[in-house]
Amino acid sequence: MAATPAWPPRSTPRLFVETPLAEGGQVRVEGGQAHYLLSVLRLKAGDPVKLFDDSTGEWLGVASIVARRDLILDVTAHLRPRDPVPDLWLCAAPIKKGRIDWVAEKACELGVARLVPVLTRRTVVDRLNGERLRAHMIEAAEQCDRTALPELADPVKLEVLLRDWPAERALFFADELGGAPATEAMAANKGPAAVLIGPEGGFDDAERAAIRALPQAVGIALGPRILRADTAAAAAVSIWMTVAGDW
Repeated sequence: MAATPAWPPRSTPRLFVETPLAEGGQVRVEGGQAHYLLSVLRLKAGDPVKLFDDSTGEWLGVASIVARRDLILDVTAHLRPRDPVPDLWLCAAPIKKGRIDWVAEKACELGVARLVPVLTRRTVVDRLNGERLRAHMIEAAEQCDRTALPELADPVKLEVLLRDWPAERALFFADELGGAPATEAMAANKGPAAVLIGPEGGFDDAERAAIRALPQAVGIALGPRILRADTAAAAAVSIWMTVAGDW
């Protein structure tokens, strides 16, 4: 007897939708998403699409009405709940376009709960396209089988971030002048946490002093090599995830 093929197949496309999903509902797909499914993947009536909404998890959609420029998907089954997300924020100074997009992608792939753009004195980019950053996170989630997206906070000045810092959350800041080895510092400070990464030029002396004055702040070192800001962000998040047992 031939084995029954897995349904939906592993090759089933995945799509993020803004509206909450529920069994028996319908989703209309338009614009670029519809073009990709219809013109690139050649989706036909009856074909499956995996859907996720960042709140209820992943669902099976089946193409029921296929038109030239849009399509209707019937939501037929709940496949799995939303991914559990470790309680880690990534607070990072905006860097040049392309590099900050990469940081947003990796924040999603690595499982960060919240991405906070932090404006410092040496930040070279003071305007961010939040829609573009969110689009990069959505694309990463679609490609990497994730059902959760990081919350994208509004840009905040460093002094405001420190002033309003939650008492229960550790702040590990990558200090280019040195600090405790990241693995040791993170292992000694379990619980809600955040990683703070400065701009390409680093924190200035006054900023570094203000960060160190915060009781929850812990300066960390990321090894013997000099890292670019985007690389430091991915490295620090990866170390925290490993220490937290998420990997």
